[in-house]
Amino acid sequence: QVQLVESGGGLVQAGGSLRLSCAASRSIVSIPVMGWYRQAPGKQRELVAIVTKGGRIEYSDSVKGRFTISRDNAKNTVYLQMNNLKPEDTAVYYCNVIELDLDYWGQGTQVTVSS
Repeated sequence: QVQLVESGGGLVQAGGSLRLSCAASRSIVSIPVMGWYRQAPGKQRELVAIVTKGGRIEYSDSVKGRFTISRDNAKNTVYLQMNNLKPEDTAVYYCNVIELDLDYWGQGTQVTVSS
């Protein structure tokens, strides 16, 4: 098992930046896939970005070129750097781990982008 705690959300104006952090309760070296998802009011949860333990990275088309995902194995943390934020990025952002066919989720952190 692994517990995940997100931080770094907040209120920012359009064009601004935020960095989200997801701290895991144990070593993430062996975790195959870590990622970020988001859920806006009235919408389904959607993939934002993932990073594998081998370093493969994928982004949703809506955030490519603006968001950067990274993982720091020494700190057991995965980050999401979000630049040039838009009002449509407003959502609760969740950290996710997939390991041994099980999904683990954090509690989420709110990101609000004002126009």
